[in-house]
Amino acid sequence: MPEPTTASADAVHPPEANSNAQSEQTKAIKHVTEQSRTYPCTACGGELHFDITTQMLKCQHCGNTHALTEGDGEVVENDLRSALRMVREGKVRHSANSISEEKEVVCQNCGGHTTFTGSLTANNCPYCATPIQRDDVHEAPERLPVDAVLPFQIDDDQAAELIEQWINGRWFAPSEFKRYNRTGSFQSVYMAYFTYDADTITTYTGQRGVTRTRTVGSGDNRRTETYTEWYPASGTVGNRFDDVPVLANTGFEKQRIDKLEPWPTQQAKPYSAEYAAGHLARTYDHDVEECLGEATAVMEDEIRGTVRRDIGGSAQRINTMSVRWRDMTYKHLLLPLWLLTVIYDERPFQVYINGVTGEVHGARPYSKVKIVFAVAAGVILAILLVVAVNASGGGSG
Repeated sequence: MPEPTTASADAVHPPEANSNAQSEQTKAIKHVTEQSRTYPCTACGGELHFDITTQMLKCQHCGNTHALTEGDGEVVENDLRSALRMVREGKVRHSANSISEEKEVVCQNCGGHTTFTGSLTANNCPYCATPIQRDDVHEAPERLPVDAVLPFQIDDDQAAELIEQWINGRWFAPSEFKRYNRTGSFQSVYMAYFTYDADTITTYTGQRGVTRTRTVGSGDNRRTETYTEWYPASGTVGNRFDDVPVLANTGFEKQRIDKLEPWPTQQAKPYSAEYAAGHLARTYDHDVEECLGEATAVMEDEIRGTVRRDIGGSAQRINTMSVRWRDMTYKHLLLPLWLLTVIYDERPFQVYINGVTGEVHGARPYSKVKIVFAVAAGVILAILLVVAVNASGGGSG
């Protein structure tokens, strides 16, 4: 990636972000002393949650609904070079120093204490279930603000059905694992992602291989063999990348979460904290610079594929590849995830559901008892088959 050439505070914190943050306070109450916000119902004083089915704020007590106050306009792409420059100059802190390890917030509804650990920014009071959000993280000037959120489309009932189907399809899963609703934790959570866009021009040199056949030898040794002739190749190709996603949170099996892709990021809405009311949410653990390497690796792999197609032939060799990166932008997104965590045999097992598409991937334990019984049953069945064949005379000479 080329070095950044310009830096602008507005590129990281655009003026419209502040106006959106103020307009979304319609249903929220900010608690300055706690640096937090809650969402009381205007009808009964109960708690408002973002209701996935109606896509509105809904009171958990009286059922009253409120339309969300979304940010105006479209989701905006941010200049990547400016953000990288600000990270390197210390105007935006590296993620490792951006958030405290633990913050205790007093619930303004019941007086109970809720502990926010690490990158968690939205939680529910463990005593009265009031949704509580930290304002000191997303509004902190030293952190990159959230640009957009992809709202949940898979609701509680749908998520539970998808989990049941997935678990029931896992042979030899222990019975304790299947009783996840009593032994595990099943939560809706918005995960932090950075998505990257780029327009690239790549100049390459290489070789085009053409497969041919020829006849060699004579007499009984006469045969046809295949060989490859190589010819020099060079050219220029272009690639455009849109919303290459990189998970910015730690503590998860990333390879499994990556299998939840693709995310329909084109459906993302301008960020409003209301979408996280009643759901867990996390800010990023890895910043925009730390996630960039994974994104460029994905892009470069696609560029190599484009180069090979441009070279043509039946085989290709790439000798040199010079990539010019243009129009590099990024977004900080919150993407929806249903997360099941079950502790079995003192080990955590996690199952993930894409909160929009319903794609499911995860880890599962194996029951040694069920495996032993299955092997024993297989052995007994094999013996019975042999006995049956011998009894019928099928085994006689």
